[in-house]
Amino acid sequence: MTYDEGMTVRREVLGDPHVDRAEAAKTDLTTDFQDFITRYAWGEIWTRPGLERRDRSFITLTALIAHGHWSELELHLRAALRNGLTRDEIAEIILQTAVYCGVPAANHAFAVANAVLEESS
Repeated sequence: MTYDEGMTVRREVLGDPHVDRAEAAKTDLTTDFQDFITRYAWGEIWTRPGLERRDRSFITLTALIAHGHWSELELHLRAALRNGLTRDEIAEIILQTAVYCGVPAANHAFAVANAVLEESS
């Protein structure tokens, strides 16, 4: 996939405001990294035909919780809503992570999700 295809998917999943902020914040140090994210994560992985975007959101939320990437979790919770996940599905994902990732991780994830879901109401 091309950079342009990756940018299209990135904007559809994360939203224009987030991508515009990320693009505006690029520096000489981070330009290549932002290009890599757009080409590889969004242009090569999120565009593959094997999974729907909803499925990719399920997986991404779980991975972010497992590794404690809380600011990325916040971003991808918004993306999951854009990809069609419901509040109930998000709650089930987090509950499932309590078993496999630990209760403290799930507890924190619920706090992050509460904040995101309240703002999107």
